[in-house]
This record gives sequence, structure tokens and C-alpha cells, in this order.
Amino acid sequence: MSELAALVLAAGKGTRMKSALPKVLHKVGGKPMVQHVLDAARQAGATRNIVVIGFGAEAVAAELDGQAEFVVQAEQLGTGHAVMQAESKLADFPGTVLVLCGDTPLLEGEMLKELVVQHRAQQAAATVLTAHMPDPTGYGRVIRSTDGQVLKIVEQKDASPAERAVNEVNTGIYCFEGPALFRALRSVRRDNAQGEYYLTDVIGILVNEGAKVWALPAADYRATLGINSRLQLAEAERIIRQRKLTALMESGVTIMDPASTFIDAEVQIAPDTIIYPFTWLEGRTVIGQGCVIGPSTRIQDTTVGDNVTIHFTYAHECQIGDDVTVGPYVHLRPGTVLARGVKIGNFVEVKNSQVGENSKIPHLSYIGDTDMGARVNIGSGTITVNYDGKQKYRTTIEDDAFIGCNTNLVAPVTVGCGAYVAAGSTITKNVPPSALGVARARQTNIEGWADKHRKK
Repeated sequence: MSELAALVLAAGKGTRMKSALPKVLHKVGGKPMVQHVLDAARQAGATRNIVVIGFGAEAVAAELDGQAEFVVQAEQLGTGHAVMQAESKLADFPGTVLVLCGDTPLLEGEMLKELVVQHRAQQAAATVLTAHMPDPTGYGRVIRSTDGQVLKIVEQKDASPAERAVNEVNTGIYCFEGPALFRALRSVRRDNAQGEYYLTDVIGILVNEGAKVWALPAADYRATLGINSRLQLAEAERIIRQRKLTALMESGVTIMDPASTFIDAEVQIAPDTIIYPFTWLEGRTVIGQGCVIGPSTRIQDTTVGDNVTIHFTYAHECQIGDDVTVGPYVHLRPGTVLARGVKIGNFVEVKNSQVGENSKIPHLSYIGDTDMGARVNIGSGTITVNYDGKQKYRTTIEDDAFIGCNTNLVAPVTVGCGAYVAAGSTITKNVPPSALGVARARQTNIEGWADKHRKK
């Protein structure tokens, strides 16, 4: 079987987006549009990915670094011109070239794989992915012969009344045999109203040469839709998220209210987890089995173990072990690692800290840059004082330590194994194992002071 290369056209600015960001870098389902296209191409079997970049070229290349080769279309002179820029990369490529648009994030790998399979089965020089649009207005119509071969693609303004009645349209997605594609491109001219090189002209050239041109209708026309505006971006977002929610529910995840639940395309969730409303799961988050997540929770790029409860929480770039309870009103910041059985209670913030098995931070505390052992109890109002205005320092709290309420641990400092810290202390020196650390002034009571004060 011949090799498959994907050529992704991603040079346009997307003026209707009204954005300084290149159109293809706008995110859908948590990742850039062009990333969805590359992922679909790889799923279809592409072993090479070439991306044509232009507007915002550096930003697009940086986003896709290591995933593709790049060619620059310095001046945007049409789709045919964009493909021409890749000839130097594919001049000696004998296989099949899958031409894709970088602004079609709803494409699915299985659809593209079927396009390649049909193209090769028909031994076609080119195969067009088409769609039956409910309203084909504005699209180029695909005109076929009685045996199903493509005769031409005609733009609406050039179509006859009979041709306009056809609702099978060109999606701008093609399979070509590489040599045939670039041979035909050399014959394309820009003598049209737009002064551009049209890739659709290649289809007419191949037909006139007597080559076979085939077409495959997409099972769902929505999967082929390009994104040109913020309104279309929002619609694509809705479709992709609904796909994700459906797949998760079919795999055994309970989603109480899909309409108020937002889960990115790359998120993984194991069966028997329950997702409450107003929950956002983003990036490469992985959630284990039997968890309860939400309501009103946002989790980004975080790994969550089994049987975890998280509610009214924002967690990002963390690791959360099995049997952990978090919330309500908790902020888990990057670098936080919670071991098995940890409890994080209300109004707690944890940052860049290791919290050992079965330790508890029940409420109203800030734990930053801390290495905490197992079975530690942190009293309400505890602060690890980790920053002196220039540098950050770490606090160490060893196994089985008990930290009293309203305590400041001024880093760098260590509380030893099994040690106690008295409530209200500000600890600036290490507390040895099994010792009691007390750092507060002795209480003095002045008899009768209040009565004298009132008389004054």
C-alpha cells in the first residue's frame, strides 16, 4: 500500500474572526483547530504531515513544533497556490496526498480513513470528500456522471439552474495521487476574477486528461464544516463537546446535566465516575474510577486517582491520589501532589507541595512549598510562610506531626516526626521529633483594667 501524506492548508488570517491570533490557532474542545485536523490525519494513517503557514507563521509553527514539516505561503493567492508551496517537499513522493483545511476541527479520523480507502479502491487520480448540505447556497456543486464519477466542480455563480439544484457540495478536502496532483497544478492559471490559483481547477484538468475522479459523501455534513467566524466557532465547540459527553456516557460515566458540563476532547474519565453540573474538565486531565466531581469545579491538566471526591474546587497541574477528598472552596495550584487518603477542607490553598498519605488540612490554611509526611494534622488558620520578598523557601513537616490552629511556619523550617506545635505559634526554628514547639508570649491578665478603661 502506498504511503499517505497529509497536507494541511493553514496560511489564512481569517479576517471574519476579527482576531490577532491566526484563525487555525483558535481553540475548540480545548485544543487549536489545526491540532484537531492533524490528529484526524494521523488517525487516518498519515505518516507525514506538512502544514502550509502564512499569517502568524511563527505562532502556528511553534504550536505544532515536532508534529509537522512547514512551508510558507508568503502571499495568499488561493488554495491551488497554497498546495504549490509544498511541491518541494513532495516532489519525489509517489504516494497519496490528503489535502485538508486547517479550519475544519470537526473532521474525524475514521471519515478520512474511509476517504483514503475509497480513493485507493477506485484507483482514482483524485477523490473529493463531499457533503449533502441542507442549504448548499454558496458552495461549489459536485456534478457527477451517471456512473458516479466527478465531471466537474462548479461554483454557484457559474452554475446553471439544474446544477444549483444539486445539494452535493465540495468540502475542500481531497485525496490525490501525488504525481498527478503536482502535474495538474502546473497547468492551473489565475485568469479569474479573484486572480487566484484554485485547487478545484485541478479536478477539471484531471477529468479532461481522462483520469478518474471520484467522490465520497460524508456521513454527517457537519463534520466537514469550516470555521470562519466566532459564531461558527461556538457551534463547532458545541458539537465537539457533545461528541465527548456522548462518548463518556456510553463508556460508563454519569454526567448529571450535559448542558452545564464542559469537557475537553483530550480528557479521560474511567467508568462509574459521576460528574455534577457546572464542572469544567480541561486539557489532559485524567480522572479515575468511582469519583465524584463537582458541582462548580474546574480541573486542568491534573491526574485524579480512584474514589476521589472534589467539589467547589479549582485544581490545575496537580496529582491527586486515590481516596482523596477535596473541597469545598479549595485552590490546588501547580506542583501539588496529594497522596492516598488526604483530606483538603474548605477555604484551603495548596501550592507546589507534597502531602503524605492520610494527612489532613481541614480548613482555612495556606500550604505552599511544603513537604508534608503521612498522618499530619494541620490546624485551622495555618500558614507556611514561604516567601521573604525575594526568595521562596520550603517547609518540612514530618510524619505524625500535629500543627495547632493559627500557626505560622516561617520557612525554611522543619517540624520533626511526631512533634506538636502549639496553637498561635510563629515557628522560626526547627521543632525536634516528639517535641512541643511553642512560640508565643506568655499571657498576662491585669485585674480591673476594663472598668478603669470604661470610666476614662
